[in-house]
Amino acid sequence: MAMPSSASDEQEEFLTTINTTPLVDVMLVLLIIFLITIPAVTASIKVNLPQENQQRHVIEPESIVLTINAHGNVFLGDTQMHNSTDLTQNLQSLANNRPQPEVQVMGDAATTFQAIGRVLNIAKSVGLSKIHFVTEPRGTLAP
Repeated sequence: MAMPSSASDEQEEFLTTINTTPLVDVMLVLLIIFLITIPAVTASIKVNLPQENQQRHVIEPESIVLTINAHGNVFLGDTQMHNSTDLTQNLQSLANNRPQPEVQVMGDAATTFQAIGRVLNIAKSVGLSKIHFVTEPRGTLAP
């Protein structure tokens, strides 16, 4: 790179400001176009449309609540499952429903991961795929 050879080269400065005049011109043109086209859109032919009388019938899947207490006991709703076979049979009958129900797993904070994993394996083996864990929001745990 060559060094400036004269005093005029040293006095040249770069323009570091943004020229907003073209931007303002374009925005004003767009504003005028929108102001002209809005009345044309709103001045359409008025039509009295019929009202809908039908209500949508949405089938919501039921929720299966599986609770696992601190001792590893499993409850389906309020009913205690005494062994894995009882839980498998009950979940199998619920898994055949259409739409398939959602499983909400409520595990005690003191329970083991093995107890929760056993319940998840049974739910997966009968074909249940919508499994959610229920937790408490931060700061709401009992002392």
